[in-house]
Amino acid sequence: MNGFWSSLPLWLLGLSFALAAAAVWAAGITLSNTTTVLDKQFKLSAALGGLILLAVATNLPEIAITLSAALQHNLDLAIGNILGGIAVQTLVLAALDAFGLGRRAALTATSGSLTPVLEGTLVIAVLMGVVMGAQLPGTAVLGRLEPGSLLVALLWGVGLWGIGQASKLPWHLDGPPSETPPQPAKQGKQGGAPMSTRRAALGFAFAALVTLGAGWVLALSGGALAQHFQLSGVLFGATVLAVVTSLPELSTGLAAVRQGKIELALGDIFGGNAFLPVLFLAASLISGQAVLVQLQPTDLYLTALGALLTAVYVFGLVLRRTRQWGRMGVDSWTVVGLYLIGVGGLWLISRSGG
Repeated sequence: MNGFWSSLPLWLLGLSFALAAAAVWAAGITLSNTTTVLDKQFKLSAALGGLILLAVATNLPEIAITLSAALQHNLDLAIGNILGGIAVQTLVLAALDAFGLGRRAALTATSGSLTPVLEGTLVIAVLMGVVMGAQLPGTAVLGRLEPGSLLVALLWGVGLWGIGQASKLPWHLDGPPSETPPQPAKQGKQGGAPMSTRRAALGFAFAALVTLGAGWVLALSGGALAQHFQLSGVLFGATVLAVVTSLPELSTGLAAVRQGKIELALGDIFGGNAFLPVLFLAASLISGQAVLVQLQPTDLYLTALGALLTAVYVFGLVLRRTRQWGRMGVDSWTVVGLYLIGVGGLWLISRSGG
């Protein structure tokens, strides 16, 4: 299959890549709309809906890439995509701040719940589990089970349970921020018939399949494009491929924010970032190799960058500063600056052979 894609002319590779990206974008909007209906049916909060349903569905491209790489015993690209994807998907929040809300208020000032704070904390905890697992010896494999990857999965599962319990607590804001947050956007025509649960489930499943298939095409055509332009696997996986596979989060996030569903958008990003490292367990089981012990300095660097960017938004969610510079809050500008610095550092590490 890789040989087939490598044999295609450059223009056809680019067209396939663009069409797959467009399909992912369109499917992401459907995922956002149908998740709201399913939240109500299964009695999930908007934050938990984003954390569980939407987060897993929008990470189907990363799932496809990881499974393909594990089957081929070629995990370098998948590792870079998973860890680089966390940093890029956190950067998506800055895009939602700028283009979802515009000049109405900073994104982190509009959340009416502390649940996103716990979700961001879970991301940091899971990433610390990745760092711990990377320090274990390569011989620490029980059959096809890598203890470090198992730890990451357990942290994720326990974190989901804890967030579910916390959502039942009577949390409330003591008062509004210094400025009035924006009102939710109007949702379509007044008096329109609500979407049935069956229709929402079918729409969600179809959009998820489109996302998975398009993600597979993105991975294969993108890999061929990287070879054509002679990009390194680490840099390509952590930057170009990570940006493209973050398109579902961008499209679903914009749709959610413009409808006033801030917690759903935040839950999608943080939930997806917490879920991505769990894919290391699947890669370990499929390949029979200890994956985390293969992490290079660039990979650990990306892990720390993802945790750092997440911490900035956790602070923003607690401080709830509404002031904007241009179209974004101070925390979003900080994340953009740190990401650019981080990419520069990644390039220096790769150049030095780390």
